Amino acid sequence: MRHSLASVIARASLPILTRLDPELAHDIGLAGLRWLQPLLRAPEPPAGLSVRCLGLEFAHPLGLAAGFDKNGDCLDALGALGFSHVELGTVTPRPQPGNPKPRMFRIPAASALINRMGFNNKGVDHLVARVSSSRYSGIRGISIGKNFDTPLENAQDDYVTCLRKVYPVADYVAVNISSPNTARLRELQAGDGLERILGALFEERRLLQERYGKRAPLLVKVAPDLTPEQISVLARDLRSLGVDGVIATNTSIDRSALTTDRGVSAPAAAEAGGLSGAPLHPLSVRVIAQLRAELGADFPLIGVGGIVSAEHARATLRAGATLIQIYTGFAYRGPMLLDEIVAGLSP
Repeated sequence: MRHSLASVIARASLPILTRLDPELAHDIGLAGLRWLQPLLRAPEPPAGLSVRCLGLEFAHPLGLAAGFDKNGDCLDALGALGFSHVELGTVTPRPQPGNPKPRMFRIPAASALINRMGFNNKGVDHLVARVSSSRYSGIRGISIGKNFDTPLENAQDDYVTCLRKVYPVADYVAVNISSPNTARLRELQAGDGLERILGALFEERRLLQERYGKRAPLLVKVAPDLTPEQISVLARDLRSLGVDGVIATNTSIDRSALTTDRGVSAPAAAEAGGLSGAPLHPLSVRVIAQLRAELGADFPLIGVGGIVSAEHARATLRAGATLIQIYTGFAYRGPMLLDEIVAGLSP
């Protein structure tokens, strides 16, 4: 297993960062990455792990999930750690502060987090400017959402605005309609709401494709809390609407996922927000496995949720994921987890 400079520094700094408020620790970690960027050198892509998906070539299956770098401020530094793809955002048309603090909580005994960030970001124009100046050569995904004060019936306007602005710099675009931290957002995963959002986005993409001469795939990020019946309906709708891929899954509002893990009695377990980390893994794998069965062998699926070890990564791929992403495990273990997973996937 390779031990990068970033991994060595992470081993020394993580014990200190984990004593701080989790959101403050996250901000300090991002600032540290920006400071370290000139010293970081991306490792050689591992042989035998490349993946052709969405019409794009991924050096290996492992990427970074949306939410870690919401504004694109650290894209080059994160890319230099060795991720095959980095998904930025979720970004909204206008800057917004998100929900009141505190809004992120650790459950260390369960390798879990609860967050209710609320799409805090600097706005789509800031992100586009940062990505435009980036030299990262990997795959750039951008997750788009709506502002908190945009009425649900007008949500498609926000998504179209974001798509129009990110299109020139995005390799793929993720449509986030599954965050539990924006009121009523998850209602857009079904029925007329889904068709309205995607119909508007597909029409806008048709125009953008003609303008820029490229076709950026559109993916939908779904929740882990759907019933098998809801997953079947969603899979049918996504297929009929012509979605290019699915990201499964977002965070969970179901606290029962903690009952089989340590940490259920932690005070943070009662906090409102989305649960991520190890307890989410079986929920995510369940959704991925059913989506694979419903959507067929070749449909692009990005698996994310609870991948905190190489074995979790392998299990997510076995369930049917084409690519995988990490977030909470990376927050707890830093680049060491990336090193472990890539080594664990190598032939």
